Amino acid sequence: MAERPFIVGRWHVDGVLVCLTLALIGLGLVMLASASVTISERELGQPFGYLYRQLLALGLGLGLAATCLLIPMQLWERFSFLVLAAALLLLVVVLLPGVGTTVNGATRWLRFGFVNLQVSEPARLLMIIYLAGYMVRRQPELAAGFAGFARPMVFVALAAVMLLMQPDFGAATVLLITAVALLFVGGARIRDFFLCAVTATAVLAALAFTTPYRLVRLTTFMDPWADPLDSGFQLTQSLIAIGRGEWFGVGLGSSVQKLFYLPEAHTDFVFAVLAEELGLVGVIFTVGLFAALVFRCFSLSNACARAERPFAAYVALGIGVWLGLQAFINIGVNMGLLPTKGLTLPLVSYGRSSMLVTLAAIGLLLRIHHELKVGEPEPPVTRAPRRRRRS
Repeated sequence: MAERPFIVGRWHVDGVLVCLTLALIGLGLVMLASASVTISERELGQPFGYLYRQLLALGLGLGLAATCLLIPMQLWERFSFLVLAAALLLLVVVLLPGVGTTVNGATRWLRFGFVNLQVSEPARLLMIIYLAGYMVRRQPELAAGFAGFARPMVFVALAAVMLLMQPDFGAATVLLITAVALLFVGGARIRDFFLCAVTATAVLAALAFTTPYRLVRLTTFMDPWADPLDSGFQLTQSLIAIGRGEWFGVGLGSSVQKLFYLPEAHTDFVFAVLAEELGLVGVIFTVGLFAALVFRCFSLSNACARAERPFAAYVALGIGVWLGLQAFINIGVNMGLLPTKGLTLPLVSYGRSSMLVTLAAIGLLLRIHHELKVGEPEPPVTRAPRRRRRS
């Protein structure tokens, strides 16, 4: 059955995508207000201080989404190499002495007035745009040999190294997996894919096991109850919160674990508070929203591919992989299925940088949907494959 058009003015709006986004934002604001009330009173002197900050980020993010909606996809494709330069520049600048802001031993933020921008968030989205442009221009080379696969992976690896220097192991992992998944779908050979996957897994595992604090996280994840009052404290409190929720939860606002028992209850572990207050029903609803959002991204990507709009298809696919992977990791960490990574739950956790960049990505998806419906042509590939010299 054909999808009914939803037109606002001259814009063809993806109503399903908008509804899913608004549902996640609304759920996030409610849970943030509940999870942060105690810590906000202590740290900011007002119970809804973090909620007000998130609302400000939401307003800025909606403006950023509107801006992305106005920019034609052909401009992103044409300047995709400049987009790569911007991503790498952000990752370099934050590491310069006296420039980046350090919090809890990690230098991940650049300060712009009253907002601290976590550079891994925009860098990840910009890298997706660069990879999409590369795959359109160099698709024959990508499918022909290892060199076509290795060129973009050099830049991805460079970005991952700078993320690890911050350090931000979780962001580096998400970037690497998203990049490899995109290149695989874009036509990379299976053996190149597996070679990169094995190499990246070995390198990340070596870093995890040779860095003391990461090793502690791994051992804690495997048995948090071995040291529940120290290294396993955060995870055990999260598991207690999830267990208390049972089927229908203890009630909105009635969480006990958020009262200084569960660290980072409003950021990385807001899902545990949600599970405690809304129970299994709330968990299933939340997971369902994320699954529907990712499926919508993949459906849009598939529609663009069938309409011979490869750049838009790759961008939509990359955004879907990124959002789905980050949500999966955050929920897995909260449930004790994965080691702690320090990743937010998109659109739900407190995090102004995450909110801004996620809404910018939603704006790109809305632009892709609009161009698909109105039939604006995607520019042809500007770079022809090189001819092989005759021997």
